[in-house]
Amino acid sequence: MTIKKQTLNMTSDWDKTFPKSEKVDHEKVEFVNRYGVTLAADLYRPKAIGDEPLAAIAVSGPFGAVKEQASGLYAQELAERGFLTIAFDPSFTGESGGFPRNVASPDINTEDFSAAVDYLSTRADVDPNKVGILGICGWGGMAINAAANDLRIKATVASTMYDMSRVNANGYFDAADSKEARNALRKQLCEQRTKDYKNGEYKLARGLPDVCPDDALRYVKDYWGYYKTPRGYHERSLNSNEGWNVTSTLPFLNMPLLTYADEIESAVLLIHGEKAHSRYFSDSTFKKLQENDKADYLYHNKNYIIVPGANHTDLYDRKDKIPFDAIESFYKEYLNK
Repeated sequence: MTIKKQTLNMTSDWDKTFPKSEKVDHEKVEFVNRYGVTLAADLYRPKAIGDEPLAAIAVSGPFGAVKEQASGLYAQELAERGFLTIAFDPSFTGESGGFPRNVASPDINTEDFSAAVDYLSTRADVDPNKVGILGICGWGGMAINAAANDLRIKATVASTMYDMSRVNANGYFDAADSKEARNALRKQLCEQRTKDYKNGEYKLARGLPDVCPDDALRYVKDYWGYYKTPRGYHERSLNSNEGWNVTSTLPFLNMPLLTYADEIESAVLLIHGEKAHSRYFSDSTFKKLQENDKADYLYHNKNYIIVPGANHTDLYDRKDKIPFDAIESFYKEYLNK
């Protein structure tokens, strides 16, 4: 069966939340995942290079963001450091294709990373044996999930990661980790499915409020300070605007990510802020990654950086906080093995 691309409507304007670098070339590209969804991406290629194929990195996240926000900033920075990179919009979001819109899926969004590897591995200017991925926030968990299943991925970075299955199924800080709490949520979401079908449209969860309440939790204020201000607002970002479909939560209750993270043999680097509310996701994931790392003397390639004083969203765009030197060193070491 022939792989077919959907025609995408991608802007030619530089509409990122960060300034354009003069050290890299930028272009719009597209590729197709195995579900037939055409994904939109920004490609960044360093200018000062020779003719040898490059090591490449696919970047996505945060959860509810678009490639014009944090993932693009990471991709452009890493291109300045000598890698060919793409920042892509996941299926059903941003400039990528797929219908219905504003849907998340633990399976399809993990697949999106592997589709990016398909694309990068078949470019003439990329060494297919030197392909890595980088996920931010909820896409950090998706990236680790992809690394567990896709052995073409040689090195994975998860920055300020969320385990979206855990937070949806157990609530924040595992405060709702019970059959009763999950079934109550399932009941609510299944009733919403019936309403959506009856009404002929999908109810949106809505993003952050236009005005941040004074009594909002600290991490909500951190999110608001990124997504709802000139610092990080983007018109296509779900978190900046209408949010996900309400029923997007359902599959995460029943399909746990990271089940086989302890079987990853390739290199993984976790990065989290010391003060981030979400740090417990990386803490527990690193322990799981180490199970295989410690068991076999051939590996010892699982690493964890805790950034002093940083909160969750500091690692979206604060270049004085994001440890890019360490990320560069990690990829240069493990993509060249």
